[in-house]
Amino acid sequence: MLNHSLFPKKVVTVSRFLLGFMFFVFGLNGFFHFLPQPAMPEQAAQFMGALVQSGYMMPLVFAVQLFAGISLLANRFVPLALILLVPVIVNIIGFHLSLAPASIVPGVVAAVLNLYLLVAYLPAYKPMLRVQPTRPES
Repeated sequence: MLNHSLFPKKVVTVSRFLLGFMFFVFGLNGFFHFLPQPAMPEQAAQFMGALVQSGYMMPLVFAVQLFAGISLLANRFVPLALILLVPVIVNIIGFHLSLAPASIVPGVVAAVLNLYLLVAYLPAYKPMLRVQPTRPES
């Protein structure tokens, strides 16, 4: 059982809302481009250009961000949304560590919020974290 003093309901709710709002806005921005694109170091701009030119599935990434953001804001499918955001956040951190370290702060904030919420929702993941999982009934 988790220590509820580390995970007060209000702190979990605010964390969920902040993370959800971040990914809702950035997911929408991926489709509608309403936020100004900040200046990036040359290597970062080349990398992003290569992703666009390659036909990489960025719309899928933005759709995952949007789904997770909406789920977190609506307090529905929260454990699923948090797990879906893990690879997105890992890539955000990796991109900024290697190509644009000056703008890493939002990624770190997202990572900290996601990690806090993953631990707060740990009971939802316990069945998946068993060494010897039980098989579903046929």
